[in-house]
Parts: sequence; C-alpha cells; structure tokens
Amino acid sequence: MTSDGLAGDPPPGSAGHPPAPGEGPADPGTVRPGGRTARVREAVLRAAGDALAERGFAGLDLADVAQRAEVGKTTVYRRWGSTTALVAELLVDMAESSVARTETGSLLGDLRANAHLVRRTLTDERQGALFKAVIAAATCDARTSDALHAFYATRIKEWAPCVEAAITRGEAPAGTDPHEVIRAVSAPLYYRLLASGDPLDEASAELAATAAAAAARAGAYVR
Repeated sequence: MTSDGLAGDPPPGSAGHPPAPGEGPADPGTVRPGGRTARVREAVLRAAGDALAERGFAGLDLADVAQRAEVGKTTVYRRWGSTTALVAELLVDMAESSVARTETGSLLGDLRANAHLVRRTLTDERQGALFKAVIAAATCDARTSDALHAFYATRIKEWAPCVEAAITRGEAPAGTDPHEVIRAVSAPLYYRLLASGDPLDEASAELAATAAAAAARAGAYVR
C-alpha cells in the first residue's frame, strides 16, 4: 500500500463478536510475522482499506473484512479484536510502505515533489476516500487519532531531511524547523480536500510548494 508524502494512517470486537478470552489483539505495529501469517495480515489490511474507502469508518466491520480477505473470522477477531485496532495497524502499514522522499538538489524541487505526491494520493479514488474516512474517525476516537498522528509524524520525519539539506546549502536560514516546512506544504492541500472543496489540481500543489519554499527562505519557520 503506497501512500502520500505525509501513506498508511487506530474496545472489544465489532458487531457483537468480541475476541475469545485470552486472545486479545497484539499492539498494532508490534508484530512483523512471516509466511502465511504475513499473507493473512496483508490480505486483511488491504480488505480493511477497501472497506474504509467504500463505506467509511462507520461501515467498517470485522466480519466483512474477513470475508473480503478470504480468511476466517476467528483469525481476524483474535488478531485485531476491534475496528479501531485494525485501523491503527493499517495506518502503521501505510506509513511504513509509503513512497520515499525525492531529493532533487533544491529546496523548491524537493517541496514540489512532496506536494505533487500528496496531491496524487488525495485525488486517488481509493486513497482519497480512505484518508477522509480515517480523518473523520480520528475526530471522535482517541485510538484512531493517535494512530493518525503517528502516521503523519512518520511521513514528516521521512521528508524533513530535504529541508535539512537545504539549510546546509544555504537555501534556508539556520534554525529553520524542517517539520514545520513539510507541514506547510501539505496543509493547504488537505484544506482543499476536507474544508473548501476547491480543486486539488497540479496548480494547487505548485502553489503549496512555492509558498512553503518562499516562507522558509524568508525565515518564517526559524525556531
């Protein structure tokens, strides 16, 4: 599952099917199984993403995910136990498998690459709907909110070295906060997705990158 430059980003089981005693889910992201277990995990996370994109968080159901993934319900309930736990692990997976940063040799070039990656993700039919569903869930569920915050922290950390390199080259003043610069690129794009409804086109990505680069060069993000 590839995701944007910000990927993949979480109570007893849903629909009246709690996990069996002593078989509660492991903490999301702490298990990295191999073999058949890895294949089951991949299939379940893919099915969960599809279900979120189609039905939103309110329509996410572990039994439906199990059916989509073609695995036993017991396996899903034992491993995850709740929809929030499943979404949390999905976000961990998305963050870890997201596209790596692009380094072009210039601050503006790198921020443009980030902005266009974010835009492509948010306008993707599946990924855009998935992010909307997860963000909506995070507004009313603490575990999903924590997982979403961790997802974005991972993606910002991935791209921050682009700004650090720009500081070294003298393109931005010493003391510039790399994380704030990367946040400034994606923030207006998410605003278009979630609030204003304005087009998320290439021009909007260019504007976001150009504005963030200009602000960084002017010292707006100096700590």
